[in-house]
Amino acid sequence: MDASVRLFFNASSALSRHLFTPKTAAPAIATHFINFPLKLPRNDVRRPPTLSHARIRSSSSPINPSPINFLLFLSCYHSSNYSQASANYFGPFRADPNDAGFAWNRAPNKVINGENAAFFEDKERVVTVVLLGWLGAKRKHLRRYAEWYNSRGINAITFVVDAKELFWIDLGRSVEKRISALRNELVSWLSEKEEDGRERCLLFHTFSNTGWFVCGAILDSLQDRQDLMDKIKGLIVDSGGAEPFTPKVWAAGFAAAILKKHSSSTHPVVEAGKINGSEGGASASKMQDKEPEMIEKTLLSFLEKLFSFVLNLPNVNQRLTKIVAAVTKNQPSCPHLYLYSVADKVIPYQSVALLVEEQRKMGRKVFSVNFGSSPHVEHLRTFPSRYLSELHNFLKECFATVKQI
Repeated sequence: MDASVRLFFNASSALSRHLFTPKTAAPAIATHFINFPLKLPRNDVRRPPTLSHARIRSSSSPINPSPINFLLFLSCYHSSNYSQASANYFGPFRADPNDAGFAWNRAPNKVINGENAAFFEDKERVVTVVLLGWLGAKRKHLRRYAEWYNSRGINAITFVVDAKELFWIDLGRSVEKRISALRNELVSWLSEKEEDGRERCLLFHTFSNTGWFVCGAILDSLQDRQDLMDKIKGLIVDSGGAEPFTPKVWAAGFAAAILKKHSSSTHPVVEAGKINGSEGGASASKMQDKEPEMIEKTLLSFLEKLFSFVLNLPNVNQRLTKIVAAVTKNQPSCPHLYLYSVADKVIPYQSVALLVEEQRKMGRKVFSVNFGSSPHVEHLRTFPSRYLSELHNFLKECFATVKQI
């Protein structure tokens, strides 16, 4: 762990010198940081953030590493100790108790009769879907997905990563511990049978690259448990699975999480439902981008430089490579579904399409849907009927595969 701490402070100091220190500066290095997250008024009036909400300033105090933590936690993923002195000095991160950890959403004992029950009420198996949220998502954002699965007799576990967790000095330890706790919960659940003797199996439904990475970390830890890997019957990747080593993609994702509704990535490029008169796609040539505000441009520039540095750290790159391999090369042999859009300003659609083709060449059973005009992780909200229809059809494929085994 000492090596990880040294890595963190050395990286922070080097990055500070690289980004902010003029060539003519005095030997004393001025460190800089951005205050996150942006806090809005508690009333219903939503006004754009000002420099008073996110100000860039100089300080003689230690640098706040901000989004560097999520990557640095990868380099110390298997470490068991953490410097309590650092935790005491900077103070612990206090997550919202309503969004901390993971949460079970149990399906009712009896699901709706009819087509849904015919496809999803497997008399021999009990199914749980693991919903892994995008960066900054809260459990309430995943509620609609969980309820839809529950209505089809499928349990749901929701897991989210608060952006504030990744802007702290604990090297992402809180995220690491929660991922480990989720992994242990899944292993414990899968290793047993229902009281009536039915077997248990999993589906993964990930959102953005954050959910995709969390899934990769879990799958990587299960590489020596083929018995459990065989119980994973489907993998759904919503708005993720692209360019994991590209600083621009990391910057866009973190900026969206920081700015939330004030980010240009959350705005639809065309009005939903007015493309060819129905829910559907749109070509890139017809897109009308919302120009980012100056503060967003500044933030994106800062984050891109930050990740250009961090992604080249050997330990970070090595750990990230293992995680990505777990969801692109060593993933379970089950059907995959990629949900993306041309209008996504965080995840390049070309990269998702390329990954889909690569997976198919590997012999994977892969499905994909391009929603065209919906923003990042907004496909369900923009095109609800089509989105749920695609999920429904995909689950039929997963269950059909199960029945053939």
